This record gives sequence, structure tokens and C-alpha cells, in this order.
Amino acid sequence: MKLVYFAWVRERIGLSEETVAPPPGTETIADLVRWLKTRDEGYEAAFENEAIVRAAIDHHHVKPDAAITGAREIAFFPPMTGG
Repeated sequence: MKLVYFAWVRERIGLSEETVAPPPGTETIADLVRWLKTRDEGYEAAFENEAIVRAAIDHHHVKPDAAITGAREIAFFPPMTGG
């Protein structure tokens, strides 16, 4: 599946996008984030505070318990501010 990173999430990871094959048992956004955090320090830093990083599956905002089965693209981004 394709992962896309925006703003400081992208800066901390050092990539704007990548294709990954999560391990078996990775069923939700939260599972995916936990697995990503094990990959290296950049991912750990990007998802240090999981509660503030937002996710979207195929361009639809989702919560951490959303199932990722069948997702073509998952995007991660920091909270947005209005103005």
C-alpha cells in the first residue's frame, strides 16, 4: 500500500511517500502506526504523539481504529489550523 506523508510528518520521516507491505496482523491505522514506529528514529519521532497525527484512507479522514484492509493510499498529516 502507498503511504503519503505531509508537513512535519514528512520532514521527520524524510520521505513524502513510499510503498510498504505491513506485516500480518496490521489491521488498523493504529496497528500501522505502531509498526511504522519500529522502522527507525524518524518514524518514531513522527508518531511520537500518535493522538495528534491525522490519517486518511483513500482521501477520507479516518480514526485510529479504522480498518486498512483494501486501502490503496493512506495519508498521515499533522492537525490543520484555520485562519
